Amino acid sequence: MQTRRWINQSQPQTLVIAVMLMYFDAGFLALLGGGLFSPIGIVLIAGYVAAGYFISNERKWGYYLGLAIAVLGLLPFVLAILGGSSILGGGMAIGLLFAVAKFALLVHPMSREYVKVWFR
Repeated sequence: MQTRRWINQSQPQTLVIAVMLMYFDAGFLALLGGGLFSPIGIVLIAGYVAAGYFISNERKWGYYLGLAIAVLGLLPFVLAILGGSSILGGGMAIGLLFAVAKFALLVHPMSREYVKVWFR
């Protein structure tokens, strides 16, 4: 019998924390970011939840979806820096911290090795 999980504690801590951050970002975007009122917000929320769920269930495409969502999360900050805006004010620093953390946890060597060996 196959079990489905939202969080898989048997995975490396880098993947577990990345999954938790994805769920946190989805909830934050849905409740406080107004994501439920825009098509792009709904796609991002669905992407965060799907990536977290399928990473927890050891699917490779879920890992790649998580990487894509993490890169999309970094994109506004990169554009702000290139545009000459300050990212340290207005709560953007915390958003940047979470975006960088998600990306770093997913590309960490421990995560990549686990994905390469165990994901299907």
